[in-house]
Formats: sequence, structure tokens, C-alpha cells
Amino acid sequence: MSLTTLSTTLSTAPSPAVFTAVVARLRTAGCVFAEDEARLLLSTGATGEELAALVSRRVNGLPLEHVLGWAEFCGHRIVVDPGVFVPRPRTEFLVTHALALAAARQPGAVVLDLCCGSGAAATVLGARLPGIELYAADVEGAAVRCARRNVEPVGGRVYEGDLYAPLPTAIRGRVDVLIANAPYVPTDDIPLLPSEARDHEPRVALDGGADGLDVQRRVTAQAARWLAPGGSLLIETSERQAERTVAAMVRGGLVARVEEDEETGATVAVGTLPRLPRLPRLPR
Repeated sequence: MSLTTLSTTLSTAPSPAVFTAVVARLRTAGCVFAEDEARLLLSTGATGEELAALVSRRVNGLPLEHVLGWAEFCGHRIVVDPGVFVPRPRTEFLVTHALALAAARQPGAVVLDLCCGSGAAATVLGARLPGIELYAADVEGAAVRCARRNVEPVGGRVYEGDLYAPLPTAIRGRVDVLIANAPYVPTDDIPLLPSEARDHEPRVALDGGADGLDVQRRVTAQAARWLAPGGSLLIETSERQAERTVAAMVRGGLVARVEEDEETGATVAVGTLPRLPRLPRLPR
């Protein structure tokens, strides 16, 4: 069944034949989860013409999330515009740890999401921990516009600029939880990424420099200035890069450790700013 025939056939409710035809087209295009994708596309396309357009965009290689206009992340539907980095399931591991740390600093915990992309992490934190003071920032304009649609409804503020530069100075030294899902793909590995990422996501969201840690080093170098005593910085990294990520945190004055999830292969480095030591009482 051609896309033109799909458009005509779907003038009424989708039929099993239409579902089968969409699955076949997706499989031919190399979509591994063709059945699941077909259900999502069928639920999104209100008319035959809309469905035909959605299927066409998908079989031409556009990421499913960009076709649908959203991605599922931690059980939340996150708006994802074309050209914006798509939140990865493995990042849910980072958010789980951030939620626990922020909850322990309530009420009124200050949370910052650097390199926020669509604002997925900040959105989940704001939705699940009402009352936190929530900030997010990204250097890429399209990502910031997208993040504002996600983060502002849960009470957060989103800034455009390079890392800490656009942030209000009023939160310096007050951040309880700082998330930084900075790009960590080595430059030479970019051509090895799936085409969906390589061709449809911004290079700035992927390329971490020669060893993948250029942006991470910049984040860790200034983190202690922004963290509150006892506050933590969480950075998603890889198993092979984790030791160097931790070393950068230590150089930045943080006490660091690594958390790993074998099921998803996620690796998160956590660095905590030590609390000021209590001075001994002087005798009277």
C-alpha cells in the first residue's frame, strides 16, 4: 500500500490493513520496533494525509521523537522539536539520583540543569518535587525554546548561554543539585553514531572534544562556586571515561564517586562539595 493509498484509506478509522501497511513500510526502512512505532504514528495522525506525512518523515530517517513531537522520559511526555537533542533512556538513571539528592535538601532545594537540551531532566524534577527552585540553561537556541515549553510549566526558568554565564548570580553558592548532561562523545567517534543522532541532532549536543570531556572539565572547574555546602554535581559519562570525569571533579574541589546501572549501562559521576568544618569551641 503506497502512502497515497494510506492517505485515502484513512479517511475513516484506521484498519488492520493500514496498520500492517505502515509496519511493512517501517520495517523496509530499517525500523527495528516497527509495530510499536506504527501504533504511535497511527495515534498521532488524525487524518490519512497527516499519517502519510508522518510515515514519510520517519522512513526518510527523521528520529521518531522528532516525527511525533515528543519523547517519553521517566514516564513524562517531553516536547522535542526537530533539531533538538532527544533525551536518552539511560539518562533516567541520572535523574533518579538527582531526585533523591534534591528530596533530601527540601524544602526549597535549588536545582540547576546545565546543558539541558529539551529540559527533560529539569521537567521531571520540577514535576515530582513541587517547591524546588529550578533553573536550566543551554547554549543552543532551538533547545532553549523547546526547554521553555517543558520546564516553565513546572515552575522552572530557562536561560540561553554558555554553561554558567547566563545564570543569575543570586544562585551562586546556593545550588543543592547540579545536573550536567554535557556532551561526551569524542570528536573522532561522531561519524560512528547512528544517523538519527549524527544527521538530526546538533553537533554541540554530541561533540565532547578530543577525549569527550572538554565540556565536563569546564563544568567541574566552576561547580564549587555555584554549589551550596553539601551540594552535589551529577554528570552522565561512560564507563571508560568515568575515572577521568571523577578526576576532574576532584580537581574542582569535590568529593567524587561513580554510580553505575548494569541493566541500562548508564554511568553517573557524583561530586559533592564538602561542608565547612566546624570550628572547635574555644575555652572561656
